[in-house]
Amino acid sequence: MDNTSYLTVDHYLSHLENDIKDKMSKIREIIISVAPQATECIAYCMPAFKLHNKPLVYFAAFKNHIGFYALPSGNLAFQAELSNYKTGKGSIQFPLDKEIPYDLIAQIVLFRVEEVKEHLKNGKGKP
Repeated sequence: MDNTSYLTVDHYLSHLENDIKDKMSKIREIIISVAPQATECIAYCMPAFKLHNKPLVYFAAFKNHIGFYALPSGNLAFQAELSNYKTGKGSIQFPLDKEIPYDLIAQIVLFRVEEVKEHLKNGKGKP
C-alpha cells in the first residue's frame, strides 16, 4: 500500500489489485455480517470497524499479506488457532499466497463484539 490518505473503506479498496481487493472485500463482508451494528471508518490509514464508538477490528493490505488487528485480546483468545500465522501483540498476518481463514476471522470478530458489549455493560473503559 502507498501512503494515500483514504477517506472511506471503498476508497481504500479501490486502490488494490483485484485479487487482493476480493480478499479484503470478503473480510469486510464477514465483519458486517457478524457485527451489523458496527460502523466502518478509516483509522490509522486502514479500514476499521467500531462498535458503540469502541475499536472492534482493523485490517489492511500489504505486499505479501493481509494484516488483521483484533487488539491483543483477540490474539490471546485465539492463540492456538493462530499458531500457524505470524502474530504480534495485536496483529495477525494472513499470507496472500495461502487460503485466508475467513471462518476464523468471523470467530475473532464475534469474540470482539462480545468483548465490547461486556465492557460497556460493566462500565469499563477501553475493551
